[in-house]
Amino acid sequence: MTMLQTYLVVPLVPLLASIVVGLWGNKMPRAASHWITIIAVAIAFVASVVIFRDVQAGHTFNGDLYVWADTGGIKMAIGFLIDPLTALMLIVVTFVSLMVHIYTIGYMAEDDGYSRFFSYICLFTFSMLMLVMSNNFLQLFFGWEAVGLVSYLLIGFWFKRPTAIYANLKAFIANRVGDFGFILGIGLILAHFGSMDYAPVFAKAPELAATTINLWGTSQWSLMTVACICLFIGAMGKSAQVPLHVWLPDSMEGPTPISALIHAATMVTAGIFMVARMSPLFEHSDTALAFVTAIGATGALFLGILGIVAFDIKRVVAYSTLSQLGYMTVALGVSAYAGGIFHLMTHAFFKALLFLGAGSVIIGMHHDQDMRNMGGLRKYMPITYVTMVIGGLALCGIPPFAGFFSKDSIIEAVHLSAIPGHGYAYFCVVAGVFVTAFYTFRMICMTFHGEERFRHPPLPNAYVAHAEHDEHAEHHEPHESPWVVTFPLVMLAIPSVIAGWIAIEPLLFGGFFGSSIFVLPQHDVLAKLKEEWHGVGQFVAHGFVSVPFFIALAGIVSAIYLYVFSPALPARIAQKLGGVYTVLVNNYYFDKFNDWFFAGGARRIGNLLSNVGDQKIIEGIVNGSARMVGWWGRVLRQMQSGYVYHYAFTMIIGLFALLTWWVVR
Repeated sequence: MTMLQTYLVVPLVPLLASIVVGLWGNKMPRAASHWITIIAVAIAFVASVVIFRDVQAGHTFNGDLYVWADTGGIKMAIGFLIDPLTALMLIVVTFVSLMVHIYTIGYMAEDDGYSRFFSYICLFTFSMLMLVMSNNFLQLFFGWEAVGLVSYLLIGFWFKRPTAIYANLKAFIANRVGDFGFILGIGLILAHFGSMDYAPVFAKAPELAATTINLWGTSQWSLMTVACICLFIGAMGKSAQVPLHVWLPDSMEGPTPISALIHAATMVTAGIFMVARMSPLFEHSDTALAFVTAIGATGALFLGILGIVAFDIKRVVAYSTLSQLGYMTVALGVSAYAGGIFHLMTHAFFKALLFLGAGSVIIGMHHDQDMRNMGGLRKYMPITYVTMVIGGLALCGIPPFAGFFSKDSIIEAVHLSAIPGHGYAYFCVVAGVFVTAFYTFRMICMTFHGEERFRHPPLPNAYVAHAEHDEHAEHHEPHESPWVVTFPLVMLAIPSVIAGWIAIEPLLFGGFFGSSIFVLPQHDVLAKLKEEWHGVGQFVAHGFVSVPFFIALAGIVSAIYLYVFSPALPARIAQKLGGVYTVLVNNYYFDKFNDWFFAGGARRIGNLLSNVGDQKIIEGIVNGSARMVGWWGRVLRQMQSGYVYHYAFTMIIGLFALLTWWVVR
């Protein structure tokens, strides 16, 4: 098999499996659905490993596979760009997807839409693979939209639940807002660069770095700044950055496997990947980089705080994703693109682990997701407990787990940056360390430690994942999940421990990405960080005496004290906080504002147009003209008596009037 055929195998085999299972899954044995899709994704993973090794050997590829239109000198093609950045993303996407596929066998075992779900997640994998392998903006946009469409189908998978339908519409609309900016950015690039292929656009970027455009009035705007900010608005939608983050917590309405896939390896990482891929453009606009830094820093801290007040175990992990995406975005903003991709990789492993672990808990709790109904589960679910603690420590950035290497690298890069706003960003990412540690171990303590609360009747309004809920589930003891659920947890726990050790030096300081990431010398914070690099061992040793470590430790200790030793204290603190707690519980009122301003505003404008424009003006004109015709008809009807002498008399009068007019004239 040639390497070009290997490239084709990666996206096309999952696509073929998705089509087969989607069309004929219900006519085949139930197990055939998962075997076909799992084998397909496994083949894609093996092919990705082959590609990764080939790229490491120095072989890259950039070429078109099929040109479907060439008009006005603009080529529209399907092509692949295989370089170190693509190769790393292929490994992450296919491995996490494979684990999610295996896990789904256990989680969706009793669901009626078993085949449909496997078809969707395989199609989701294909969409993300096409996105990361693209060598032009058109194919990038195709993958971008395909990921959004399939996420809509998966979030609303349980379509009989109104909350699921609301959530998938919310995700779809929020992403369309971001995509509007994204397509404007692509349009600007096409208009001024004259191509949609990455290579010529990136090559021409230095030449157009000083170009200005007129948007309105007489003011001139930097072309690169406007194009990059428009592209980043697309990333704000896909990667759930403030204020387009509102869809992501509600995406928990979908089944847990898709929550893991969306939050770990696909969709939300698409925006991070896209900005890293566009580094040759972003590097020529300090304004765009400062904008990216500010947005990412705000999300890293303030969206993470929301995890402290959530009680749905999946939503806690979802708010964690929002915060960690903020860290990745900050890394992109300070030109530490390799650091952002490094954190994307490590985060994919431990975040998938935490989501699948949360799903394992939900299975053991008979589909109850409210942490207030849990407690003391560690003795019932030891494998889930150990793997979630590993994922939690990695998320908190505790040495020597994988998250420590990538998160500390980002914090140090922000500290060394000179991009405007880096001071604010540094405060946010350091403060976010405490927040992350606190909500992570709050979740672990409420779920696995303390008093066993699951024997008691559930609290009012406890969240239930499945529509078909066992009304007597609260009387059943929790249990460890089957091996198809725990096996992916163990497999994801391994890279959550070792990935940082293996990857930090080549990815950040060894030139792994080569020309696939471009950084101007004055922005190269990783080069400054490299001057202080003395090996993995010393980096880990220094981690135990660094400020972020002690801040994380303080967060962990605080959570353990409050939720294990003083479980009544958090409620009293919440009561004392009063308005602040209310603001947090209401997610800073983003949803209420959107409902009032955007949704409500649209309804009010619609009502105004209906009541005034339609009913009064349009219908007034129509009905008024009808009434005028009716009145004129009634007048004419008086003249139509039906008597011949009346008509003769009228004719004589008319003739007399004409003669008089003629004589007078």
